[in-house]
Amino acid sequence: MSAERPVVLEMEHITKRFPGIVANDDVSFDLREGEVHALLGENGAGKSTLMNILYGLYHPDEGEIRIKGRTVELGSPRAAIDAGVGMVHQHFMLIPVMTVAENIVLASEPTREGVLLDIRAAERRVGELSERFGLAVDPRARVQDITVGQQQRVEILKALYRNAEILALDEPTAVLTPQEAGELFQIIRELTSQGTSIVFISHKLNEVAEVADRITVLRRGKLIETLPAEGATEASLARLMVGRDVLLRVDKSAAKPTAPLLEVNGLHVLDDRGIEKVRGVSFTVHGGEILGLAGIDGNGQTELIDAMTGLRSLASGTVKVEGVDITSRDVQGHFDAGLGHVPEDRQRRGLVLEFSIAENLAIHDFGSPPASRFGWLYPRRLLERAARLIREFDVRGGGPETRAGALSGGNQQKVVLAREIDRDPKVLIAAQPTRGLDVGAIEFVHRRIVEERDEGRGVLLVSLELEEILSLSDRVLVMYEGEIVGEFPPTATEEELGIAMTGGGRKVEAA
Repeated sequence: MSAERPVVLEMEHITKRFPGIVANDDVSFDLREGEVHALLGENGAGKSTLMNILYGLYHPDEGEIRIKGRTVELGSPRAAIDAGVGMVHQHFMLIPVMTVAENIVLASEPTREGVLLDIRAAERRVGELSERFGLAVDPRARVQDITVGQQQRVEILKALYRNAEILALDEPTAVLTPQEAGELFQIIRELTSQGTSIVFISHKLNEVAEVADRITVLRRGKLIETLPAEGATEASLARLMVGRDVLLRVDKSAAKPTAPLLEVNGLHVLDDRGIEKVRGVSFTVHGGEILGLAGIDGNGQTELIDAMTGLRSLASGTVKVEGVDITSRDVQGHFDAGLGHVPEDRQRRGLVLEFSIAENLAIHDFGSPPASRFGWLYPRRLLERAARLIREFDVRGGGPETRAGALSGGNQQKVVLAREIDRDPKVLIAAQPTRGLDVGAIEFVHRRIVEERDEGRGVLLVSLELEEILSLSDRVLVMYEGEIVGEFPPTATEEELGIAMTGGGRKVEAA
């Protein structure tokens, strides 16, 4: 990136404090016209806080923001939008039942005679923007009927419609296939060629190296370094983020599969609306192997996991653990049969945030020794067990009596993992086990999953991250529209899996 490009954004000496923590500690960040400036850091490093300040959601305690050399007060998102700043959040802010055009012009609608919504004008303007920036999307389509990748384009168009010249993208590829991510990178290059300046937040180091011109690394609220992307390696970036060397590739030996531990046969599952989301799924997980399940979000994975763990009733089919049919058992019966479950949403399904770490670690076992006996609960034993697991799983940010909601996302995930592994399950179902985690926490979680496999347990890994699926799995299944459409070896490419994930694979029977 040429240093001659004019600077369009300067965030100088930004400090933001919350009770008990300094989220941004004297951070300075600048952005040049037409560049992609990546923002890297561990969970809790201060990236989101800095961008929330830029978008007017927080007000800095100290520091100054200048846009095109003019000092600005961004006291609200409206003020940020008026100053030319747009933000695309990781979780899209779209209304599913409305059309693409309606979502894009919402709150800034073109009108006829000053009062009537001019939907034709809205569709025309959206079409013009789509063509100008290469963001192909049908203005008349309902958001609920388009792909995730197209929804992201709608979010970008929302910002461009409001004349955003500075665009912050928060984890923009988190729910995209490799093909969709490649298309996004082409869109980013087209945007920057026309003068848009982009802040790119991502935990995927390979993407940052591919798309960024410069990279700024934050650690524990402090600015560590700003460097050119050219010449930066994944290992060097991870070291800057974490402060130590990080093992970026999973170190594991070849699998030694044993007898089947989990057998799923002919599962049909309905969602809350009565629509069939799982259509005749069958597969087997052997002891001593990690079976990966890949697929775009919303293709039945959530309903499948809920059914296997007793959280949702089956329309038909069976689930067996070590040959024992557990289909009709309740949730506790599934756990007692030897299932461990790391849920995809740790805050809604994995933890009671108002409970302490000790209480969360014992949540499956309050009614049995050593937590209780003859109806009497032994708090001291809960605290002793929690202290041991906190040490073993390197849970940081509190002790046994610390409220789970006070922990960072990565440490919350370690609490869930500690609880499920310590119960010594026969089969561990790990759904999105590293979602939202930084490279250091990811390294730890991956190592523990491989250890479970090496100790003879069966592991079902469900993840939207293809790199994670391919690096951890011994076999890979792909799920599309509620069916298993392909089985692949771990030597398959992300492109091969991506084709199957979009319906390009043929249906197979999984071994």
